[in-house]
Amino acid sequence: MDPKPGIRIFLLTALVLFGFGALLSRLYDFQITQRTYYQELVPGDREVTVREPGIRGAIKDRNGIELARNRRNYEVYFDLEEIHKSYRRQHEQDAKRDVLTNEQGMPRLGQETDIARIVNTWIIPKLAELDVAKNYSANAMRTHFITHRGLVPFSYNTDLNYEQFARLAEHNVEVPGVYLDVRPQREYPYEALASHIIGYTQQWEKGDIPDDARRRFNHYIGEEKGKMGLEATLDPLLRGPEGSRTLVKNDKGKITGMIDYREPKVGADVTLTLDAPVQYLVSKVLRRTGRAAGVVMDVRTGEVLAMASVPDYDPNDFIPSIAAQVYADYRANPSSPFTDRGTSGFAPGSTFKLATATAGALNGLAQRSFSCEGFVSYGNYKPACWLWNMKRGRHGTLGLSEALQRSCNPYFYKLGNTMGSDRLVSGLTMLGFGQPTGVEIPNEGAGRIPGTRAWKQANRGRSLTPGDVAQLSIGQGDSLATPLQLCAMVACIANGGRYYQPRIVKKAVMENGTVLVEDRPKLRVDLIKEGVKPADLELIRKGMWMAVNQPGGTAGRAKIPDVEVAAKTGTAQTADDGKRSHNSWTVAFAPYDEPRYAVVVLVQNGKSGGKVCGPLVHLILRGLLARDDGMRLPLAPLEPFYGNRDPIEEIELPEDVLAAIETTDVGETGDEAGDPVNVQPAVTMPVETPITPEPTITPEIDEEGSVIPRAIPVEDP
Repeated sequence: MDPKPGIRIFLLTALVLFGFGALLSRLYDFQITQRTYYQELVPGDREVTVREPGIRGAIKDRNGIELARNRRNYEVYFDLEEIHKSYRRQHEQDAKRDVLTNEQGMPRLGQETDIARIVNTWIIPKLAELDVAKNYSANAMRTHFITHRGLVPFSYNTDLNYEQFARLAEHNVEVPGVYLDVRPQREYPYEALASHIIGYTQQWEKGDIPDDARRRFNHYIGEEKGKMGLEATLDPLLRGPEGSRTLVKNDKGKITGMIDYREPKVGADVTLTLDAPVQYLVSKVLRRTGRAAGVVMDVRTGEVLAMASVPDYDPNDFIPSIAAQVYADYRANPSSPFTDRGTSGFAPGSTFKLATATAGALNGLAQRSFSCEGFVSYGNYKPACWLWNMKRGRHGTLGLSEALQRSCNPYFYKLGNTMGSDRLVSGLTMLGFGQPTGVEIPNEGAGRIPGTRAWKQANRGRSLTPGDVAQLSIGQGDSLATPLQLCAMVACIANGGRYYQPRIVKKAVMENGTVLVEDRPKLRVDLIKEGVKPADLELIRKGMWMAVNQPGGTAGRAKIPDVEVAAKTGTAQTADDGKRSHNSWTVAFAPYDEPRYAVVVLVQNGKSGGKVCGPLVHLILRGLLARDDGMRLPLAPLEPFYGNRDPIEEIELPEDVLAAIETTDVGETGDEAGDPVNVQPAVTMPVETPITPEPTITPEIDEEGSVIPRAIPVEDP
C-alpha cells in the first residue's frame, strides 16, 4: 500500500492547524495584547485611569509640633508613550538613534526611538514659552521610556511655583503627553533636628509596580516609602490607601474631562514621646563637642523625651532624591553623620558600676564592704584603681555608696567576682544589656556582654576568667552599651526599681479615629519583685547623690543650684582609628527625691567623664528644670552639624555657674580601667556597624538634557 497519501493528508492537516494556531495567536495579539494601541488609532474619546498614591501621615512630637509633614508640591510629568505617538502623528519618520546591543555575545549596531530628541524638539520649546522648562537627564529619560513606556509617568519638574503651575494649567491642552499634578511631598520643617530618629523617605521604586497594574491603570504612580528611622519602621502605619482618577481624552490626546475620582486617603498620624524643645536643647548642648550622644527619659513612664546624636544630617536633602555631590560629602565626613550614637554600642566605663551594683543587690550583696589596696591581682594580671594610677593612692574599705561616689575599681572587681560570672551576667541581662531595648528605631544596637549566650556561641570553649569578670564589672574589656540602654537603667534606679521599656512612639491614630498604637507604658521588670530590697536600691541612689554633692565625688559638675542631682561618671579606654582614646560619660537623674528625668551623655574622645560630660548634663538638666519652672525653651530649625574627631579635655562652664554649684569633684583622668597594657578583650565578636541604606541619587543633568534657556534644535530625519 502506498503510504504517500497518508503522509500528504497528515502534512496538510498539520499545515491547516498551524495556520489556524497562527491566526489565533495574531487575533490574541490584536485583540488583547495590543488592544489599547489599536483603540487609540480609532477616532473618538477614550478613558485613561491614573493610580494616585495614598497620602502619608504626619509625625508629631508629644505637643503636636510637626516633625515630618507633607507640603503641596506642583509637578510636571510626561507620558512618554503619548508624546511619542503625538510626534508620530505629525512626522512621517520616527526619531531614531544608533545603539550598540549585544546579541548572543556579539555586538550589534541597531536603532531605537530617541525619546530625548523628540522631547527636546517637540515638547521643550512649548514649555520654554511658558517658562516651565528645566534641565534634566536625557539618559534617565531614555532608560525610563524603554523600561516603562507610558505606564509610569516620567517626573520632569517638581520645582514649580504656583504661578508656573497656573500658567501651564491654562495651556497644557496644547502640549499632548504633558500632565500637571498637585501631590504631597515629604518635608522636615526642623531640618537636622531628630534626624536619626525621624529618618527620611525615598521616592517609590519603579520595580515596585504590582503585576496587575497594567490591567487596572493606564498610568501608575506609587507611594514614597520610609527608608530610615521611624519613617521606615512605621511605614505601614504612615502610608495612606491609594486613590484613582479616570480622565477622558479625545483622539488628539487632549483631556476633555474627568468621569471618576476616588480620593487617596491619609495614613495614620503618629505622635511621639519626644518633646521638640527638649530635643533642640540636647542637640544644641551636644554641638559643643565633636561626636556625641544624649538621651533624656521620663523615669516615670520610660518615654524618651529627647535622643540626639552628633554629627547629624538634614533629611530634606533626600527628598525626593539626593544630589550625588551632597551624598558624597556626607559619606566623606570622617565623623560618620549617619551613625545614630544614641542606639550604638560603646565601652560604658564606670557608668557600668551602677549595673554591677544593681546585679549585686539582686544577689543580696549590696551591704557588703570591700577594700581598695590600689589594685587586685589575678595571677599576673593586676588591674588597678584610677586613684592608684594617678598618685599611687588607695581608697581603703568602702561600702557600696562610697564606692559609687569615688568610682573605686577594686570594689567592683571584687563585687563582680563574688557574684561570679553567671549571676553577674544574669543581672546585667535583666537590666536590658546585651540586647536591643525594643525602641521603635530600626537597626538598634544590642551592645555586648561577655558571658551571654551570644558570646558563648561566638567563643566556643571559652569561659570568663576572674580578670574578665573584673573588667566587665567596670564596663571595660569587651563590653559595649548604648546610651539608650544606660538611660533606661538610670531611670529604673531613679524610680525605685521599675524598668520600663524605652519608647519613642506615644500613639498612632487613623483619620477616622481608629487607634493603631495605644499610649501605654511598657513595664518590663520590677526589681523589687525580683528580690531587690528597697533599702539596697537606695544605697545605689545615695552613691549617685554623693558623687555629685559630697567631696571626693566624680560628678560635681552636674550639680544644679537648689536642686539635688544624682549622677555617675565614666571614662572608658578605647581605640579610635587604631589610636588610644577614651569615651567619656555622665549619667544622672533629678530631682533626687521626686525624680522626673534621667539624662545620659556620651562624648567620643572625651578625656574625662566628670570634666567633659558633667557640664553637658548640667546644661541639659538646668534647661529641663527651668522649663518646669515656667521658662519657655527655644525651638528652631537646625542646620546639619559636621562634627570633628578632636580630643576634648574639658567643657568649661561660666565662672558664675561654677561658683554657684561649688563643685569639689575630683574628676577622672581616663585611667579608670587600670594599666591599658593589661586590658585584654575577652571576646572576638564583631563590633556592630550601622546600616545605611543606599538612597535614591538624583540623575545628573547631561549635555542633551541641558536645554535651558532654549531647546536644542534638531532637524527632522
